[in-house]
Amino acid sequence: MEYNYPISHHWTTEEIIDVVAFFQAVENAYESQIAREKFMDAYKAFKKVVPSIAEEKTIFKEFEEASGFNSYRIVKKAKEGQDGDMITFK
Repeated sequence: MEYNYPISHHWTTEEIIDVVAFFQAVENAYESQIAREKFMDAYKAFKKVVPSIAEEKTIFKEFEEASGFNSYRIVKKAKEGQDGDMITFK
């Protein structure tokens, strides 16, 4: 699948890497599975870059329109899970 990740030109290289890593974690949950701890680590790094809920919603929407993957569903599932769980959305 070819699409662009929603990134801001205001972010540093490290911040872009964190955001892309988060979206790759979402992709992993949809395409196979990912450990909850690994996913939550990626989400926490993403939230350091995008602390605003409104901005998060906007970025999630842009990513879903480009990829078809709903980030919110994966975040919700991960938050409801426990350490040791594998997160998947098939």
